[in-house]
Amino acid sequence: MSHSTVPRSSAEASTPEKTPVTPGGATRSPGKRPPEKLSLRLRFRRDRVLLLMTLPAVVLVMVFNYLPILGNVVAFQDYDPYISDNGIVSMLNSPFVGLENFQRIFEDSAFWNAVENTLVLFFVQLVLFFPIPILLALLINSVVRPRIRAVAQAVLYLPHFFSWVLVIAVFQQMFGGAGMLSQLLRQNGYDGLDIMTNPDTFAFLITAQSVWKDAGWGIIVFLAALASVPTDHYEAAAMDGAGRWRRMWHVTLPALRPVIALLLVLRVGDALTVGFEQILLQRDGVGPGAGEVLDTFVWWNGVRNQDFGYAAAAGLVKGVVSIGLVLAANKVAHLMGESGVYKK
Repeated sequence: MSHSTVPRSSAEASTPEKTPVTPGGATRSPGKRPPEKLSLRLRFRRDRVLLLMTLPAVVLVMVFNYLPILGNVVAFQDYDPYISDNGIVSMLNSPFVGLENFQRIFEDSAFWNAVENTLVLFFVQLVLFFPIPILLALLINSVVRPRIRAVAQAVLYLPHFFSWVLVIAVFQQMFGGAGMLSQLLRQNGYDGLDIMTNPDTFAFLITAQSVWKDAGWGIIVFLAALASVPTDHYEAAAMDGAGRWRRMWHVTLPALRPVIALLLVLRVGDALTVGFEQILLQRDGVGPGAGEVLDTFVWWNGVRNQDFGYAAAAGLVKGVVSIGLVLAANKVAHLMGESGVYKK
């Protein structure tokens, strides 16, 4: 039984089919061309509606975030706001002192004390506060009944809407010298305890207040990330014999890793800002030795002492260091394979 064949020409038989190769060395299927890069004018025409929608937000950011950066010139002046009723005129007429304000900062022991307190509070909150929203999100996500889950979310979210004055008042009534804890100890023959004015426990007090107020709000991002995990991943892991803990370790936590990396980068960049209003309200109770941070240092010297150039120099140093921390943390995120704040 003969098989019919279609003869090919000698040129077709001798010439092998070539697979197109991209400039990077990777092969691509024949017939598919790489996408052409559009010009800036064409991209503008394509996205003009989106650009017009974002224009008001860009204007607001430029006016209220970037335009005030020009005021950092005060850090190089002996600024006197009383020269004129116009702040711009006052800046133009205030004498320049060069780096004198920065020299005063680096020679000021109070500044370095504020730096030390700020870093201590940051590390305590990073270790004790940062993981709590992740754990709460995992706990709420494991609740099967939607009604119980909704009630738990509402109870955890509620303290976020309280002002710091109310939060500190609640803690004062609980842990102050005349609070419930001290009264309970005295009724049982022990000495009273005033945690609110104890400099040795101030960092843990600040962290506890932040946890009670903002941990519930912080789980929103993690719950959104968990909601995007396909359910078939959990089903496949369960069919492979993975229990609840192994599913959490191999499915849930990898889904949260990009969000955790992003928030960690932002938290490191915000390391020198540890809650101005919260600490200012309690600074006098524990004294500046334990309660002075960079933000309160800037406020005390700039607003209370009216040494505006000196305070502006301290704020500028804080801003430059914060930018460096963001870039360094983002580089570490890239090395770990995550996008961070921005991609390469």
